[in-house]
Amino acid sequence: MKNNPYQPIIIWLLCGCFLIIGMVIIGGITRLTGSGLSMVEWNVVMGAIPPLNDQQWQEAFDKYKHYPEYLNINYDFSISNFKHIFFWEYLHRLIGRLIGIVFMVPFIYFWIKKKFDMPLLLKLFIILVLGGFQGVLGWYMVQSGLIDNPDVSHYRLAAHLISAFTVYAYTFWVTLDLIYHTFSLLGRGVGGEVSSIRKGVIALFALVILQIIYGAFVAGLDAGKLYNTFPKMGDEWIAQSVTAMKPFYLNFLESRGGIQFVHRCIAYVVFTFTIVLWYKSRSLALSPQQKLGFNLLFLAVCIQVTLGIFTLLYSVPIVLGVLHQLGALVLFTTIIYLLHQLKFSPIQKEHVL
Repeated sequence: MKNNPYQPIIIWLLCGCFLIIGMVIIGGITRLTGSGLSMVEWNVVMGAIPPLNDQQWQEAFDKYKHYPEYLNINYDFSISNFKHIFFWEYLHRLIGRLIGIVFMVPFIYFWIKKKFDMPLLLKLFIILVLGGFQGVLGWYMVQSGLIDNPDVSHYRLAAHLISAFTVYAYTFWVTLDLIYHTFSLLGRGVGGEVSSIRKGVIALFALVILQIIYGAFVAGLDAGKLYNTFPKMGDEWIAQSVTAMKPFYLNFLESRGGIQFVHRCIAYVVFTFTIVLWYKSRSLALSPQQKLGFNLLFLAVCIQVTLGIFTLLYSVPIVLGVLHQLGALVLFTTIIYLLHQLKFSPIQKEHVL
């Protein structure tokens, strides 16, 4: 990357990617500590300044007391309890603002300096729109917990999470395009027919996105605390609560038992499919980067499945819950990297004599 003319832009976009990773981690902590509804006002500018004295803290706490979470759940909270949950939500929103600044200031600078060609400029505008939409979805999600029910909608939570992953994925993909823009990697040529294994990785990517959505459903409904045994759900392979809701399809959208069951099943499929793809890749003539991608994918899915099992067995403690969410992002990242590497050249079977 040393001789790459896009190096400053690459560093800038990678900083954005790392900030989004931090945003996802803090978002997980915010959810697991029950902090997400502590800030009841949405003020883009002045909201960046936290309460600075006892009077301001009391005013913020008094506003919180008018909303369902305090009235129905946290009615015994002291102001020190409130400060603790306020901290995580404030930090979450502060990082969101920081991401906006980190994107906009260098963007304007590079634009003035004419560092963007038109295709790159359009891609950066897409990132800007996606980031703005992510912020709006965050506000929309929080609003669902400030009306009657002191819990955010798990549908809105899933939309908020998957939009964060989308911003991250597109930013990372654009960054990879810039990194490999002037480099011809050893043993690879641009073009060629898309191989079956790349189609398999695309299918795996779709499965992982579905699993991330169901992970958000599990988090939104606290379904991870329902059956804390593995591999069975309690004493059964399929718990009775999995099919208890009417109409039947709601079991897989709104039932805690049904959603945990689907999350488990998709995990089995993702793990098995990954192992098959990794094993198949070993018989193909791949570039070093492609081999690295498959090996990282194999490692990431093993770690993620292990984290998922222990997170379940220990009833979703904060540390394991956050690591499991981070593991999903790592697995997601390895697939993006692998797909990017597989787009360059055809894959051919090695001839074994």
